[in-house]
Amino acid sequence: MLDSVGALTGSPWIYAVVAVSILFDVFLPVLPSGFLVITAATAAAAGTGAVAGSSAVAGSATQVVGDVPDLLLLALCAATASVLGDLAAYRLAWRGGPRWDRALARSRRLASAQERLGAALARGGGALVVLARFAPAGRSVVSFGAGAAHRRVREFLPWSALAGVAWAAYSVGLGYFGGQLLGATWVATGVSLAALFGAGAGAAYLMRRPRAVTTVETAG
Repeated sequence: MLDSVGALTGSPWIYAVVAVSILFDVFLPVLPSGFLVITAATAAAAGTGAVAGSSAVAGSATQVVGDVPDLLLLALCAATASVLGDLAAYRLAWRGGPRWDRALARSRRLASAQERLGAALARGGGALVVLARFAPAGRSVVSFGAGAAHRRVREFLPWSALAGVAWAAYSVGLGYFGGQLLGATWVATGVSLAALFGAGAGAAYLMRRPRAVTTVETAG
């Protein structure tokens, strides 16, 4: 499996795979979107190092550049797919009607998140949307909650876009700098993933603290 992922990062298909994974992980949070972004960015870091080390051989350098992902394009794909996935979940919950409301009422977690999110967006504290993007399944809870609460799209979309850009930049940055420091190894990918999960754990902890949520709302 690891060999397959490594081969994929050297193919133009990596952008499509990353985009599809991020687009749908709002519905299936188990999809390895963060892993794919970090692995691709690590490969890009390795390619940059290889180019620098072989700058005297123009043909070799050109081949390396063509075999690694472009960091800017990777981040753009990740951020765009994140926003589109958020909007899809938002619209689905918006149109869910009574059936969705009954399902929401049976989930204490979703009901609580919807209440907090509605208050946060009403007060201009949409920074909660950004924080939730890093928490495990937080993106799903916030996107579905905003739609179910019938929050206006202009209240939700700008914060969703900021969340997507922040998450994409952080994930790509972790993979790139991990690759620069530790090389294109699975150790570098593992360390970068640990940092991503650490940020997710911190975001989840802050979201569970009522005082922290209030601070986020006020700051927004």
